[in-house]
Amino acid sequence: MSSLFSYQPLIPAEPATDARGIPYSDRYGDVYHSPHGPWGQIDYVFLRGNGLPGRWQGRQAFTVCETGFGLGLNFLGLWRAWRADPARSRRLHIVSFEAHPWRRDDLGRHLRELAGADDVWPLAEALLRQWPPLLPGVHRLEFEQGDVTLTLVFGDAATYVPRMRFGADAFVLDGFAPRRNPAMWTPELIQALAAHALPGATLATWCSAGAVRRTLRDVGFDISREAGFGTKTHMVTGRWIGGAGAGAYLSGALTERVRTGYVLVVGAGLAGAGVAHALALRGLSVMVVDAPPVDGPGQTGTAPHGGHLAAALTPLVSRDDNVRARLSRAGSQRALARWLGLAAPAAPLRCGTLQLTRDRGRGGKAATAATTPAAVPPAETDLDAANESMLAALGFPAQWLRAVDAEEAARLAGVPVSRGGLYFADGLLVQPQPLIDALLDTPGIVRRTARVLRLQAGAEGWVAEIERHAADEHSAESGGKVGQLPPAAAVVLANAAGTPGVLAASGLLARLPRVAQMHALAGEVTQIDAGLLGGGPRCIIGGEGYLLPAVDDACVAGSTYVHGATSADVSPAGQGVCLNKAAALLSGDPATVLAELAAAATPLSGWAGWRAVLPGRLPAIGPVPDAPGLLLATGYASRGLSWSALAGDIIAAILCGEPLPLEDDLLSEISPR
Repeated sequence: MSSLFSYQPLIPAEPATDARGIPYSDRYGDVYHSPHGPWGQIDYVFLRGNGLPGRWQGRQAFTVCETGFGLGLNFLGLWRAWRADPARSRRLHIVSFEAHPWRRDDLGRHLRELAGADDVWPLAEALLRQWPPLLPGVHRLEFEQGDVTLTLVFGDAATYVPRMRFGADAFVLDGFAPRRNPAMWTPELIQALAAHALPGATLATWCSAGAVRRTLRDVGFDISREAGFGTKTHMVTGRWIGGAGAGAYLSGALTERVRTGYVLVVGAGLAGAGVAHALALRGLSVMVVDAPPVDGPGQTGTAPHGGHLAAALTPLVSRDDNVRARLSRAGSQRALARWLGLAAPAAPLRCGTLQLTRDRGRGGKAATAATTPAAVPPAETDLDAANESMLAALGFPAQWLRAVDAEEAARLAGVPVSRGGLYFADGLLVQPQPLIDALLDTPGIVRRTARVLRLQAGAEGWVAEIERHAADEHSAESGGKVGQLPPAAAVVLANAAGTPGVLAASGLLARLPRVAQMHALAGEVTQIDAGLLGGGPRCIIGGEGYLLPAVDDACVAGSTYVHGATSADVSPAGQGVCLNKAAALLSGDPATVLAELAAAATPLSGWAGWRAVLPGRLPAIGPVPDAPGLLLATGYASRGLSWSALAGDIIAAILCGEPLPLEDDLLSEISPR
């Protein structure tokens, strides 16, 4: 699966100042803010020029699009003004594009100089705490309990502006000067920006170049040239008078209905919990309905991961940064942002992941490890060189991902390993059921135990027909065993391989041929006494299988993939597969212990469950075509942790009319079809 546009590595901004001490770009030969100070320019040009704060007052939400994030000064100025306004909009969204982002330490030094004695410094500190690793793509940052969002896009604006889904109420055009950075002022980019303009949108820029004014008029803005700030003679403001249709993915009627009604989420596993959590964080009312436990493909219960001691979340990488790699990176970053602040034991452990290179000496298959430390196979030098070459092409920061040889890998893991590989500093160890429980305990979420049989669209929303369960506190309602839920403003089917059945019963599956091909795949993991492995590894070790750090004095090894199963069971055969996969990752005594456990076939604790798998092994996340208010979050396969938080924020952003936290080409890859 290849990327849909040519990959370009990020090139960070390099610290420099001009003779006046103003932050300066050697690349473009221009300064990052006005020589008369940034805050005056922000207030005069960008706030006043866009009619702020007046235009956001009394609004539910207000969205600003900025070209050229730079040092984040416009963002901080907008946030400060919003915060100081008692009549402000309930929420403020800012979408900003930056091709050359600053490293955190360099950004911090400049912001301390510019805002250290100002009331904006606490806001700058909050920005620095959330500053993402310099990875290309979309980064969502949230402040003020989510009432202020920053959708920060790292990469070339000409590439990313057309690939983002948002509607803008105001534009801040603040790239370097056209003569120094003409790519930020091209007719093509301005046309792409205009495609995001909502009715009545405004713009402001310090740039008054004639070519820029003409292009803005051509794309649909009524332009005025006004007195400039400081020594600038002129600046430009504008109002959108072009046609409707910008931000067409937003449904004002649906958003209002969701805000005043409730959202029904079907399924209480990782998918349903991620969606319900994201909706509840935005102040929406959510009902999560989950079926009682049964043993069969595609069926979920009240504790779908009960007994599942631990699991790992690690992004993928590829030389061309393909769709799967970009999606998994986005999912990993959303999980970090959403879950690290939870209370134990729900909060993941940021322990890192050691992803070992494929063992060519074993033909790429897991095998029983030797009883002595494994010698480095002749091919390992080539594999190490391939990793280094890939990382050089990607240009990812070493703090996020780096190549390690077998010796360093063993130091990181704390146990002898069979070979080197890649080390992800952000690898997460997760306890699935505590995480799910914590997400579903968010205020605004209510839970019911019932089976959703089918859905029917009505004038007041979606009506779900349910089969009640005796354990449900509402089961004594009149109407017998089968009943109906109150009309929901929107419904999200997050019930794994049970999704096609509900869609089929509702007459909606025929329009989704890919979803119709979903199948349930059984699998199991095995628990090992950590004491047998010297306490277990310090980080996640992955390869053909995986071995996890100890939780409650046990290490989890996995996993199996069983096609055509009628039940998901812990079995001697599956245990042997898990142990042998883990043994192949290690060397020395730990490998011997695992191999001997596998050979002895002594029963060990474990967990078995189901994966809902779609063709291509990518999930289905988003609206069902021609069914307003019906969305899917399903088909997570074996990467439920990767998709849970990301899918929740995608669906919540759609229902709340927010900028979406993912590029359009990636959204298209996972859209239900």
